[in-house]
Amino acid sequence: MANESYEDAIAGLSKLLSEKADLGSVAAAKIKQITAELEAASSKGFDPVERIKTGKNPDLYGALAKGQSPKFMVFACSDSRVCPSHILNFQPGEAFVIRNIANMVPPYDKEAVNVSLGNLLTYPFVRDAVVNDAVSLKGAHYNFVKGTFELWDLDFTISPSISV
Repeated sequence: MANESYEDAIAGLSKLLSEKADLGSVAAAKIKQITAELEAASSKGFDPVERIKTGKNPDLYGALAKGQSPKFMVFACSDSRVCPSHILNFQPGEAFVIRNIANMVPPYDKEAVNVSLGNLLTYPFVRDAVVNDAVSLKGAHYNFVKGTFELWDLDFTISPSISV
């Protein structure tokens, strides 16, 4: 895909330069500048963490480094070709995403949803918020055949931490 875009860009540039020959020196200077920038960037290596820190929204990543507080959870397919964040336009930290085969929650199986919701309790900030009644964890099931929506509270008990 990248090669096709590159080839299309070269073809478009060639066409433009053939129509407007006076742009040749300007285009050559710009290409030289871009090439120098790319060579300098590749000599430093690629640091994905640094790119996140200084990328499009460094304030968001600074806040996420201190903690997260998603307002909802999405069940999504574990297929690597389908990214729920891209499809649903989620921003980092916006949603808990649970991925499994075919984004299935077995029908009428509250326990499968409860286990996933219970896994949220392994996060200390979620556990504390539930204990302090700052948040509540709920499960839901939409029956597409009957057009009904069932909502329930997570059935759980939290035992005190054990010190050794």
